[in-house]
Amino acid sequence: MIITTEKDLTNFKFWAGAKALAKKLTYTELQQITEQLEELYHEGMTETQINDLFWFEEDFICEMIGLKTEDVLNR
Repeated sequence: MIITTEKDLTNFKFWAGAKALAKKLTYTELQQITEQLEELYHEGMTETQINDLFWFEEDFICEMIGLKTEDVLNR
């Protein structure tokens, strides 16, 4: 069975390596990223896809909010 829910990243429970980046982002930044991901992924994303994006594509996530990864992680 597939159950689909809608939530923004401010309420998402990240795990493993994705937690490090997510903890450093502000509420406003997570909202901005949510909006951009909704535009890029019209069909939505699985929880694993979201988590992996934050874990393995840190540069891409930080570019979405106009910052460098090292600046975000060094907060």
